[in-house]
Order: sequence, then structure tokens, then C-alpha cells
Amino acid sequence: MSPRAIEKLQQRGTKVANWYLDMTLLSKYWGKERTYHHTAPINLYYALREALRLIAEEGIENSWTRHQKNVEYLWESLENLGLTMHVKREFRLPTLTTVCIPEGVDGKAIARQLLNEHNIEIGGGLGELAGKVWRVGLMGFNSRPESVDRLVEALKQVLPH
Repeated sequence: MSPRAIEKLQQRGTKVANWYLDMTLLSKYWGKERTYHHTAPINLYYALREALRLIAEEGIENSWTRHQKNVEYLWESLENLGLTMHVKREFRLPTLTTVCIPEGVDGKAIARQLLNEHNIEIGGGLGELAGKVWRVGLMGFNSRPESVDRLVEALKQVLPH
């Protein structure tokens, strides 16, 4: 790390919230203390390398365009089912969509049914949104119209009519 980075690190007022990328711990390994920190998650480095290879092959701009096109198809398809998005369109992400759980619907039960019957996993809301929204990821290889169609068809089967 540069001297400036080390200075910033030493002046940090709060403790780093994660462990793997806590540079204060890592700097002890590379410094005079030589304190062992951890074994790097090699499988994640392989996954990162493959993801970067795929992006380089497709082209970053093409990847962005594909993600945006597919998420817009997802939003339209979910809205056609009568579902509403939690976030206003101008603030939505192309990789993660938060969908409001309809009134009277057990969001956990629907998510469990999607997983058990259709092998589709969606996340529940976190914090104050727990039980109020689903989180639907549409990224990387899964950012395809076929993935949207599969989810929508499964939702048609599991949502109460």
C-alpha cells in the first residue's frame, strides 16, 4: 500500500465491518509483525477471473445493455402480474429488483415454494423491509429473457389468484 493509504488506514475512526478485506489486519501480515491473517478464498478468485473473462468476451457495454434490457423486461412482466416494484424506476438497479409482497401474501412461503417446486431462489427483504419485499437478482449468466420467463411462469403458479 502507498504511504498515503497507510496513513488513512491508521487514522480510521471506525472498525472495518468485514474480515477478509480488513486492511488493518492484512497490513500486520505484510508489516514487521508478520501476523497470519487468513487463507485467501481461492475459489472466489477463480470465479472472479471467469466472470471477468466472460465480461471481456461479451464487452462491458454489451453486458450493461443486456442487463438493462432484461431487467426492463422483468419489471414489465412483474407489473403485468399485478406486482409493484418498491423502488421508483429512476433509482432501480439493473441487477437487483425489489418487489413489494402483495397484501395478505406470505412472502416466505412463496419464496420457499419457488425454491422447492421450481428451483428458483429469491431473497426476502432485509431490516425494515423484512416480510415486505422480495429481492430478485438478474445478473451475469442469469440476465436472460429465459430466466425472466421462468420466474414469471413459476410466480403465476404459486401466487394466490
